[in-house]
Amino acid sequence: MALQFEYNPEDNSIRLNTLGTLYGSSIEDFEAIMAAAIDKIVEVKKVSRIILAETREYEYDWEQTKLLVEVANALDEIVRGRRLLGVSNLSIPNCDRHTAERSHNVQRIVVDLLRRDPIGAYAEVLREIRQAKIDAKKNPYHIQCYAHYVNNSLAQIQRILESTMLIQMVKDNVAGYHVGDRTLYREIFHPTIRPNFMLTRFMSATPKEGQAIDRYKIGDIEIEIYRIPNKSELVYHVVPPEFRLTEDKYMLLDAARRYMAEHKPVETEFSEPERAREIFANIGRDMIRDLSTNMGIFLKPAEIENMTKILTRYTAGFGVLEILLADEKIQDIYINSPIGQNPIYINHSDYNECSTNLIPTKDDAESWATRFRIASGRPLDEANPVLDTDINVPGGRARVAAITKTLSPEGLAFAFRRHRDKPWTLPLFIKSGMIDPLFAGVMSFLVDGSASLLVAGGRGSGKTSLLNALMLEISPNKRILTVEDTIELAVDYMRKLGYNIERLKSRSVITHIETEMAADEALRTALRLGDSSLIVGEVRSLEAKALYEAMRIGALSNVVAGTIHGESPYGVYDRVVNDLGVPSTSFKATDIIIISKMLRSADGLHRFRRVTELTEVRKHWKSDPYEEKGFVNLMEYSAASDALKPTEILSTGESEIINRIASLTREWEGRWEDVWENIQLRANIKKAMVDYSIKLNLPELIEAPWVTQSNEQFHIVSARLKEETGYMDPKEIFSRWDKWFSTKAKERLRLTARPWVIRS
Repeated sequence: MALQFEYNPEDNSIRLNTLGTLYGSSIEDFEAIMAAAIDKIVEVKKVSRIILAETREYEYDWEQTKLLVEVANALDEIVRGRRLLGVSNLSIPNCDRHTAERSHNVQRIVVDLLRRDPIGAYAEVLREIRQAKIDAKKNPYHIQCYAHYVNNSLAQIQRILESTMLIQMVKDNVAGYHVGDRTLYREIFHPTIRPNFMLTRFMSATPKEGQAIDRYKIGDIEIEIYRIPNKSELVYHVVPPEFRLTEDKYMLLDAARRYMAEHKPVETEFSEPERAREIFANIGRDMIRDLSTNMGIFLKPAEIENMTKILTRYTAGFGVLEILLADEKIQDIYINSPIGQNPIYINHSDYNECSTNLIPTKDDAESWATRFRIASGRPLDEANPVLDTDINVPGGRARVAAITKTLSPEGLAFAFRRHRDKPWTLPLFIKSGMIDPLFAGVMSFLVDGSASLLVAGGRGSGKTSLLNALMLEISPNKRILTVEDTIELAVDYMRKLGYNIERLKSRSVITHIETEMAADEALRTALRLGDSSLIVGEVRSLEAKALYEAMRIGALSNVVAGTIHGESPYGVYDRVVNDLGVPSTSFKATDIIIISKMLRSADGLHRFRRVTELTEVRKHWKSDPYEEKGFVNLMEYSAASDALKPTEILSTGESEIINRIASLTREWEGRWEDVWENIQLRANIKKAMVDYSIKLNLPELIEAPWVTQSNEQFHIVSARLKEETGYMDPKEIFSRWDKWFSTKAKERLRLTARPWVIRS
């Protein structure tokens, strides 16, 4: 059966369908496939990639295809006009005796062997030259004949072959080479792999010369981190279960995908992703079960569920994006234009910037763009080249920024900022080192005291995550309103925890969608929705004026909090007043500014998030809070000890904001010692939660459900003790809380059936 290639002049690719042939889909393993590829390159000349299709697609990128292009060019040069092969070229007077034999040898090496085994052809040329020299010594009368044979033919073929990169890579290893041995080819050619039911290509081979420095699993997804010599960027090598299936399962999934393509989801299904996913999963499960029976493939129930999950991922889901978003250590995902020429890049919490072994295709990009347009209701085209939206899939949430022409000359590109599937909490931040227990205690006190807070920092400094953690310090019985232009706060999760929370979505300041309400109008609407805590996802436009107007006239009697870009308290003031147009005196409505930063190690290779300042804004200044000492730090970061330290202002009770809150509580007015003890009590509770989580090996103890219950129990115990004794003794409150928490934690430990592992 002749092998047939298809040539696509649009992207200069050649494609061979090997399904049903005698050969496999591999240039490195099968000489017939290599020979066919080189023949096609000689025919069409311009080739940038080669695709071999079976139940999976094997794609050789430009760097690997170029090796074969050079061999094809060498073959073309050698046989052009048959000037190095013909009898006339090998014949001189008195040398006719061996001319036909030599011509046959050269023809065999070039016409036959060079196409299917270029390394073998080169090795044979070297051997023929060596043999000719030996024969010349044995027959000195014919030395001129041998010299002519070598110089006019063999040496020139050697020179042409040695000009190719493939031969340069192996020329030191051809001694003893056996024609037909494919070992060297397997070291050189490593195609990306794509099962037919997928779009994204996958580099299965681990990085050449790479050293594995870490490996871990996320469910059934295997992940390895590789360091490459002389490169600062690491490689994030992921192997999801879909790349470890047997061939019959690949065929089954491909058949199921084709059938499911007939069920084209309507826009309303894509606008309700959870419903669409459930529909596709149910259809897919039945289809896999029926197809496996018809194809004679026995599947266990667990295998059916696993294949259903994979099929759903690549039909109703977002494909490999879901694999990456399942890893909580991934913070950012970058897909650069032009799509298909670069791997996906990530930002890893432990290893910073990494390349991956995943290469998206143009079909991937178009599919994602369509899904984002439908789900968000926002355009993405040349007239509207930017789209801000969010993605929520099993295992992770992310903010999406998509761009296309005319902003991006080379077409679609994407950036994803990953958020935890569950919101961050103050105990989680304590464990990660971003804050310390005292900071958590102070913030718990300030949130309960209805302070107005701004969390500031640069991109990726953890502002939104910290804001979400502060939201969990609000009592569930208090109403919360959020205003965001791109959904990032974990509102849905908090609803499931019993929070009384309402979300408003405003117009993006980047995309300017006229059908959406402007941010300032959305904020004013929020103020008319009743007495509530107000959380603004990010203060960055006209909503700043509306927010400060409300704060100034006392329209809000609960906590007000938001995020804003700024690297210092004065930087926040400068942005609010000079960039956003809020009157200078209105800025005094801000009580607390928290500065969060992404810090770097001295070698520049490692990064870590830290809260570096906790600053109160005092009210005595008239025109410039910096010049008039309106900014007073309550806590400051010490690089030497990598810790937040309380300033003397905080520890001696000179904080005006904390004293103002205390003055509104009868038991605390004028009693700084009691206020300080309450702050430390809150800090001790947060620290104890972290300690129990580590000691019992139960990470869930510092997640949102436990933090919410802990906060409620803290207030319940405090109120009950006050009723009993008339005094909220911090030691007794902690004792009762500790008894409750340790009992619940140990009950949970028994339910998980895990041994009690005490860790240092």
